[in-house]
Amino acid sequence: MSARVIGMPLQSSASLLQNQRQCNAELHRQCVGNVRPVASPVAIPRRLHMKRSFTCKCVANVDTLQNVPLKSTLTSIPVMVNGCAGNMGRAVAEAALIAGLQLVPLSLTSPDLKDQKVHIGDVEVDVRSASEKETVFDSVLQKYPNVVVVDFTVPSAVNQNAELYCKMGVPFVMGTTGGDRERLFDLVQKSNNYAVISPQMGKQVVAFQAAMEIMAEQFPGAFSGYTLKVTESHQSSKIDTSGTAKAIVSSFQRLGVSFKLDQIEKVRDPTEQIQKMGVPEEYLGGHAFHTYSVTSPDHTVAFQFQHNVCGRSIYAQGTIDAVIFLARKVQLKAEMRLYNMIDVLREGNMR
Repeated sequence: MSARVIGMPLQSSASLLQNQRQCNAELHRQCVGNVRPVASPVAIPRRLHMKRSFTCKCVANVDTLQNVPLKSTLTSIPVMVNGCAGNMGRAVAEAALIAGLQLVPLSLTSPDLKDQKVHIGDVEVDVRSASEKETVFDSVLQKYPNVVVVDFTVPSAVNQNAELYCKMGVPFVMGTTGGDRERLFDLVQKSNNYAVISPQMGKQVVAFQAAMEIMAEQFPGAFSGYTLKVTESHQSSKIDTSGTAKAIVSSFQRLGVSFKLDQIEKVRDPTEQIQKMGVPEEYLGGHAFHTYSVTSPDHTVAFQFQHNVCGRSIYAQGTIDAVIFLARKVQLKAEMRLYNMIDVLREGNMR
């Protein structure tokens, strides 16, 4: 089984936003004068609404069925991206604008980094040191009380950042890997705060991960006696072992494979990434290549599972789906508070 997913670089968010505004204006012009009232709301076909979800209290001919001006539910979701000065955080911030969300012009970064200004599309984001975190959050919550926070900072900050979000009662999407995960989950559950926590934000990779979990649940011990080799390659700036690799290993363990997490081979050397893993040179600064090889005791049977991702767009788009999902749960006052990306997939409302 082999799957190669290549995330292409995101287009300029300012350019895409301008195109979207022009399209929306044209759609409105087509709709006016071609509508007739109906008794109940009618869902606009997905292919016609520029990747936004809304309903329209009018219906026209099939060729002119478009949106009448209604307040978009997406533009009412403010998103604060902590770590937006980094590559992943920037990609998420750009994806937020493209999706029509409201990007909060404030962000937190590591305590050892200086304050700076980052331009995301037409938004200037004031990036502040984490040493100012409570002051920054007080300011954000005054202006954006229904904000959803996205965290793509560093592994060493995962737990202290989560403590801050729970203390402030702010729903958050934790995309940063590492930290004490057991402590992280325990904190969120005890605080009763809304959160999506996942080591993997790419929807298609999460679907593969879910398939492995289902297989482990329904066929425990199916690979008993088999040996496993796991190799994961990421950009050299990624310090920790891949959380996705750990999750897949957990499924293999339940399938009967004897394997310890410290046996996962991390590849961070650029030369080895090109020659051994086949990473394109232009994606050395942003990729995720994983290979899981399973071999029978007598070496007559072998399975290989592979997922290769170039770029960051797959993660950025999945993160925005998680933000929208979480905002809806908060609005609905859902009883369940702690979610992962499999929950987002099961919801079935992805863009």
